[in-house]
Amino acid sequence: MKRFGLLAVIGMVGLMLMLASCGGEKPQPVDETPPVVVVDTTPTEPVEPPPPPPPPPKLKESQLQTVFFDFDKFNLRPDAKSSLDHNYALLNEFADAIIKIEGHCDERGTIEYNLSLGEKRARAVMEYLTGLGIDATRLSIISYGKERPLDPASNEAAWAKNRRGEFVIISQ
Repeated sequence: MKRFGLLAVIGMVGLMLMLASCGGEKPQPVDETPPVVVVDTTPTEPVEPPPPPPPPPKLKESQLQTVFFDFDKFNLRPDAKSSLDHNYALLNEFADAIIKIEGHCDERGTIEYNLSLGEKRARAVMEYLTGLGIDATRLSIISYGKERPLDPASNEAAWAKNRRGEFVIISQ
């Protein structure tokens, strides 16, 4: 009987172990593997910023046309009006340009007379441009009379070149 008792005890222990393992939920195994992080190690070129935009274009004096006058006159001829229409379009395009209009004369006449005539020529040019819509604050005038000839010769061809209104850019 001793055997039977020993077997009974072993059976009971085995049954208790079985019951203990069936009684609850089994704990789930924990995955302790860290997540894999992929790092791109390919070399990269440094990124350069885009170039700055080009500066806006500027008006050049060579783009402005000179106005010519008849002897002893300050009224605008048809060819002068055509030149001024061209200059008007440029002044509209370059709205920040400030212009000085110079009045010039040929060598005939007194200094005082030519200074007065040169001013009238410059004023006629200015009034034409303001009449087209150019703001008068963008324009100024000066007379040089006969003091700055374009052609120093003393003949009709030179005098015709010297009776003029020229444009000088003051600022932009």
